[in-house]
Amino acid sequence: MSGDGTPCDALVQFLYQSPIGLLQATMDGSITMANPMSAQLLMPLATDGALDNLFALLAAAAPRLREQAAATAPAEMVTGEPLRLTVQAGPQRQVLGIRLVRLDAATLMASVADITASVQQEQRHLATQLRDAARTDALTALPNRVAAMESLTALLTRPGGDDMPPFAVVFINGDRFNRVNTTFGQAVGDEVLRLMAHRLTRAVRGGDGEGRGPLTVARLGGDEFLVLLEGLRHPDDVHGVAQRLVDTLAMPYGVGDRQVHLSASLGVVPDALVRGDAEAVLQDASIAMREAKRAGGGRHLVFVPAMRERAAHLGSLENELRRALAEGELFVVYQPIVPLDGQDDGAGVEALVRWRHPTRGLVPPIEFIGVAEETGLIDAVGAFVLDEACRQFVRWRNELGPLAPRSLSVNVSRAQLARPALAEEVRQSLGRSGMPAAALQLEITESLAAQDDAVKARLHELKSLGLRLALDDFGTGYS
Repeated sequence: MSGDGTPCDALVQFLYQSPIGLLQATMDGSITMANPMSAQLLMPLATDGALDNLFALLAAAAPRLREQAAATAPAEMVTGEPLRLTVQAGPQRQVLGIRLVRLDAATLMASVADITASVQQEQRHLATQLRDAARTDALTALPNRVAAMESLTALLTRPGGDDMPPFAVVFINGDRFNRVNTTFGQAVGDEVLRLMAHRLTRAVRGGDGEGRGPLTVARLGGDEFLVLLEGLRHPDDVHGVAQRLVDTLAMPYGVGDRQVHLSASLGVVPDALVRGDAEAVLQDASIAMREAKRAGGGRHLVFVPAMRERAAHLGSLENELRRALAEGELFVVYQPIVPLDGQDDGAGVEALVRWRHPTRGLVPPIEFIGVAEETGLIDAVGAFVLDEACRQFVRWRNELGPLAPRSLSVNVSRAQLARPALAEEVRQSLGRSGMPAAALQLEITESLAAQDDAVKARLHELKSLGLRLALDDFGTGYS
């Protein structure tokens, strides 16, 4: 503007040829100047076809714009961020970006631009970020189960047939990882999981002799990981990779001032044994992993079809055991404990669980105790045996008097001893039955008694109840 308020020809020419919409308005919103581009962009907002008042045009998107403009100091932006409006321009929708500045005490200036392309790009970028976030494990930054299954599906459906180099699927699970959380806390457990992820990523890329094909390391959830090994030079090379993973994961984990010891069990499915889709292959790998755990953990086992049959049998047995607990098919028998010196003062009984199956008859403990431990049912089984045995012991004392057994022995399994609530549950069982704690003896397998500080603390808690502890071979014969 010139000093007398008359527009300069050059400025007018610039305003009318600008690819950006520009307009000027008074403080009440009356539009005093609008170049062709602003008119073209704003016309879809004019219900009556007239571009008279800026605040009326923008009322739907910014109903308080008039008050904001009045409260803004001269030479400042009226809104912190550009206003965005979606308009229907013919068959297409446009997104307009509008910036509003208060030039002076009486004048507003607005710029209007078609930002549809940039908004679409933002949306595509956001969609990509959301998709990546949905496929990434938040704790370890590894691909998550969704991404792992996509990669496994792509691997199983790749073209090339027999000409493609060998591959293998490796399922990994920490051995008794829940003990890390219960002993050191979840924060330490999370850090161990991050360290496991880092070690796995380094280990699968650290071998030069097995091949250099694509590699995928993913966290499926909890302490479960999946490794996809592609481009192996020879099918047997998977054994070297798997053993390297076992050895790497078995090294102590330094978390703060703690040294956490944790082994892992691995299940391997070579491509020659792949059957079915990605879910079926993952299931076979997890079956092999569980077999590695049954073999003692800290090792890898290659899947064979017979494992699938065994897993189906164990799954069926687990369901039947759950039903047995609900329907009262378990019962307790008592084995006499007699002193070798012939003295009756030390005579007692040992409580042993049995299962009377409706069709199979008597099921020996060696067939179902292991399943109970693996599935967590051992807690319910152990609680049933302890409650029933304590009540029976008290009944004998009431009915037989001096002829009743002097003591009661009950076995405690590895899984039970790992539970922090065990001592409280034993205390409650003693209270419900009225059994004196001094007459109860819990039998612990020797290897458990010297396992770690958490187990020792649990033993001290049990001992403080006034009962007795004894070493036994519970884990070998279940009898």
